[in-house]
Amino acid sequence: MDTLPTLYTERLILQPLTLDDAEGIQQQFPHWEVVRYLNALVPWPYPADGARSYLEQVVLPAMAQGREWHWSIRLREAPGQLIGNVSLMDEQDNNRGFWLGPQWQGQGLMSEASAAVTAYWFTVLGRPVLRVPKAAPNLGSRRLSEKTGMRLIRTEEGQFVEGAFPKDIWEITREEWLKHPL
Repeated sequence: MDTLPTLYTERLILQPLTLDDAEGIQQQFPHWEVVRYLNALVPWPYPADGARSYLEQVVLPAMAQGREWHWSIRLREAPGQLIGNVSLMDEQDNNRGFWLGPQWQGQGLMSEASAAVTAYWFTVLGRPVLRVPKAAPNLGSRRLSEKTGMRLIRTEEGQFVEGAFPKDIWEITREEWLKHPL
């Protein structure tokens, strides 16, 4: 496995996830505002060892196999504190996912983090298309997709932590991304 680089944006540091991030994830992740629109595979209520188990059993093996790329999100002004996670996955119709602790939502931080990893997807990994599923009622995530030039390509039924909702699949091609002004 090639070493996953740390990525930087104007306000953020995106560091590759490690087992040392379990405590920070466990503190920030298990909030209803964070998990409600995530895939129903996320256990709720979130178990006390949920972050450690997820890192050990899912994230770190997938990163070692070169199928997934996961970064912690940290503010440049407070690099010791994990505030969220952004990921890329080599799966059909599921190439990027993210979450952000409630107190950091609505500040444009996820737009920065998403732009950095999307650039990595297209320019470093050389992928031709990025597809992202999301719960249709998740308006903040929808706005992020619209703002970054993605387009809705289809809607199907989805299962989320909060329940069954339409699941929208959003897409952008490498050529579109490279032309899109940020």
